[in-house]
Amino acid sequence: MAVVVVLAGSYVGYQQLSDKGCTGAIRLTVAATPEIAPAVDQVAQRWVKDGANVNGTCVGVTVESAAAAATAAAVAGEHKVVLAGVGTAPKAVKLPDVWLPDSSTWLLRLKSEAPGFVPLDSKPVAQSPVVLAMPEPVAKTVGWPKQKLGWTQLLQKIQTSTSLNTGITNPTRDAAGLSGLLALAQAAGAGEQGQENRVKAMQTLAERASALRDELIEQFPRSLDPTDLGGSLSAAPLSEEDVVAFNAARPPVPLAALYLSPSPMPLDYPYAVMPETDLPKQQAAAGLRAQFDTATFKNALGAAGLRAPDGSFGAGFSRPLGAPDASPAVSNTVGTSGGGNDGGTAAAGLDASTLSQALGSWTAITQPGRVLAVFDVSGSMKEKVPTAGNQSRAVVTQKAAAAGLSMFSNKWSVGVWLFSTEMNGSKPWRQIEPISPLASARTDLQASISQIVPKDGGDTGLYDTVLDAYKQVKNTYESGKVNSVIIFTDGNNDNDAGIKLPYLLEQLKKLQDPTKPVRLVIIGIGDEVEEGELQTIVKATPAGGVFVARDPAKMSQIFVEAIGRRTGASG
Repeated sequence: MAVVVVLAGSYVGYQQLSDKGCTGAIRLTVAATPEIAPAVDQVAQRWVKDGANVNGTCVGVTVESAAAAATAAAVAGEHKVVLAGVGTAPKAVKLPDVWLPDSSTWLLRLKSEAPGFVPLDSKPVAQSPVVLAMPEPVAKTVGWPKQKLGWTQLLQKIQTSTSLNTGITNPTRDAAGLSGLLALAQAAGAGEQGQENRVKAMQTLAERASALRDELIEQFPRSLDPTDLGGSLSAAPLSEEDVVAFNAARPPVPLAALYLSPSPMPLDYPYAVMPETDLPKQQAAAGLRAQFDTATFKNALGAAGLRAPDGSFGAGFSRPLGAPDASPAVSNTVGTSGGGNDGGTAAAGLDASTLSQALGSWTAITQPGRVLAVFDVSGSMKEKVPTAGNQSRAVVTQKAAAAGLSMFSNKWSVGVWLFSTEMNGSKPWRQIEPISPLASARTDLQASISQIVPKDGGDTGLYDTVLDAYKQVKNTYESGKVNSVIIFTDGNNDNDAGIKLPYLLEQLKKLQDPTKPVRLVIIGIGDEVEEGELQTIVKATPAGGVFVARDPAKMSQIFVEAIGRRTGASG
């Protein structure tokens, strides 16, 4: 399937510009996610035909149907970053002047990884609620269409039912999958039990995860034969538009759309003008944006199975049985604290940290990885944490390590080092467990966590430890996996006998090998770490980030966030 398709109407628009004999032309390029691209093109070419211009200069519009993940990868590449799970963009994908992805979560993920990415506008032009799609015969067994199901009930069914085959599209590449994952994470609750619920649910979903939404939809039953119904996909978070499009083909087994409570974050189709766009094109983009407030566009959306931003729908919309007359309105649904979709939706208060924690959990559970975890056991790790019942920093770290280890699937390999000063002769670090597959070494690694105990009078040999750990992972590099070093520390380098910062930076730069990329992550514990210095260290490597847990009690959340992001954050 083509990643980018130029719609035919765009060429017609350029021909019309030529026919009008314009002395000049502003050529605006728009990349829109496939389901909305025809509606965008229809309205854009009508605008061109009616004489679209900026201060007398004619405007032409090319609309490309482009997968959101592909354009996101291109934008990330332009800013020298990579989104977790997305990878790099195909060469055919070019940066547009205006981008219409299916969800604001793409913009939020890019902003969190590339602070220089600040698109203009970004207000939604359409929406599609995220629903739980089920074959109608299966949906009737859970009370559809009369009984309303909640995400908490779904979570329980995922964990306990042997007949409910639930799947998801990879949430690192699919906005509807990510929305469903966030809703399930919220339903799991807080604390250790909540974490256990989330892990179990994700492990179950991962068994029927698909890379693409179309691939997931193909897993639904194609006949009413009991064997087909029992062995096929029973439920998956999809957009309302997906259900409308599927049922439009009149399949033998139609899909039901279940509108679960609380409503998950909908697909909201933000209109993002790229920050590199020049002023004339910005003005042209504003003119095009105004066309999306018309009844013509609302009806074009309806025919495409989409709703207007206020949740209503235009002519031609095939409303699924049980669908609301109007879904909650969307404005800017992500990236603001407490803002956005507050009307009973799961999107309220969604931020980059929440996204990264969900994606980090998914990555740890589903993707193969290899990590050397290195823990600070200097004397300062005895410090009490008031927000954690006055437990020591070391105990809080033990709990974070245990939670993280339980989340990693057997596709991962993990090793454990401890560091302070003079841990092994003059060396500031000591290996507790070599990097080993969790499939065979999980018990030993779990037991090693109890050895994260502060050393009386121990200082912090950070620089030597970072360099030696990085060398170790690079020297034992395994292709096909994310190879990482994760350092947990509550202080700054304090080791007179060790190397100095300039030497560390010089050596890290010399170790770089594009064929063996190693990700360096440093998690700072407490408010005494010098984040600037840690950033300097990490920036000497091609990938990684600094994450500071100002409140050590939040370290488990910070750790999961570090897995899901490619840069850093404080929290």
